Amino acid sequence: MPKGKGNAIAQNKKASHDYFIEDTIEAGLVLDGTEIKSIRKGKVQLKDSYIQIRNGEAWVSNMHISPYEQGNIFNHDPIRTRKLLLHKRQIQQLNYDIKRDGYTIVPLKMYIKDGYAKLLIGLGKGKKNYDKRQDLKKKDAKRDMARAMKDRVR
Repeated sequence: MPKGKGNAIAQNKKASHDYFIEDTIEAGLVLDGTEIKSIRKGKVQLKDSYIQIRNGEAWVSNMHISPYEQGNIFNHDPIRTRKLLLHKRQIQQLNYDIKRDGYTIVPLKMYIKDGYAKLLIGLGKGKKNYDKRQDLKKKDAKRDMARAMKDRVR
């Protein structure tokens, strides 16, 4: 199965708006207790999350996984920092890439693959405001063309 082609549970649409995504990597997650049950229910938000590399390990911060409703007092903290499961070479390459000017690592999509929660992360370069406006213009033009073609078919 190609990268990122799973049962999409959460997507970070803001990432493609704010960054040019140049490369993607599939990463596993270290989860506690009832987190996987909340993920399977789709109670995940990636909007403001980001990825850091500390001490040779990759960590995802600010990813919100809601507490499981049928959980008990041992439920997890919704916004805790979670470790990503990547190969050492992948982490070293990502660390090298983010040292370059304007690059960052952002989570793009969370999905379940073979029973495990996976996070698709992307190496992105920040867009300027004029880049964002150009993307919006292209999107509007594409939408207008699709409407025109739809009306023409009728």
